[in-house]
Amino acid sequence: MLKILYLEDEASLAKIVKESLASRSFDVMHLESGKNAVKIFNEFKPDVCVFDVMLPEKDGFEVAKEIRALNTLTPIIFLTAKNQTTDLLMGFDAGGNDYIKKPFSLEELIVRINNLYFLSKNKSGIADSSTGVKIGKYVFSTTKQELRFGKEVRKISFRECQLLDLLTNSMGEIVARKVILDTVWGDDHFFNSRNLDVYITKLRSYFKSDPKIEIITLKSVGYRLID
Repeated sequence: MLKILYLEDEASLAKIVKESLASRSFDVMHLESGKNAVKIFNEFKPDVCVFDVMLPEKDGFEVAKEIRALNTLTPIIFLTAKNQTTDLLMGFDAGGNDYIKKPFSLEELIVRINNLYFLSKNKSGIADSSTGVKIGKYVFSTTKQELRFGKEVRKISFRECQLLDLLTNSMGEIVARKVILDTVWGDDHFFNSRNLDVYITKLRSYFKSDPKIEIITLKSVGYRLID
């Protein structure tokens, strides 16, 4: 369960975003101002921060600068109605990793949260040792986005990497379709569900040199990777 520190003073928007994230199994800590944000950051230890820029008492940029003085890895996404180049540069200078202009879709926010977390996890070395993760006779590296079989190296796409990372983190266990769709695509829309089927087929083809490796489909439930 990813932990999100969410700063937003607009009550109606905050309620919608918080409930939507919670329904997708995110643990959300919501604050209406930036006053105590750094203190809560240190206590809550979020995986990703989502900050509105215009906040009472202390704005999102100020909070981000203070957090960056303590922590350089936790991703920060800014939400703002502003769209000027100077504002964008201020956000990145403050330590932001991404910027979403209001109004935004919840699906876009969720995908960006998951993508940034995935990248930060790899950067910090949590997801991948120097030798990668063994899957049967293959070695999977999230940091290099590749599958290695002996001397043969296959580069895989960012989304393929995310999907395989979910499966390997729950090796031998069922990963629900909804969890995959919410994590990788942002929602479980029919079109995305069909896309998932295509990606699973592609991943299966990548492991054809080791017949012991299987990605088992449990119809309408999810998938299980075994080696």
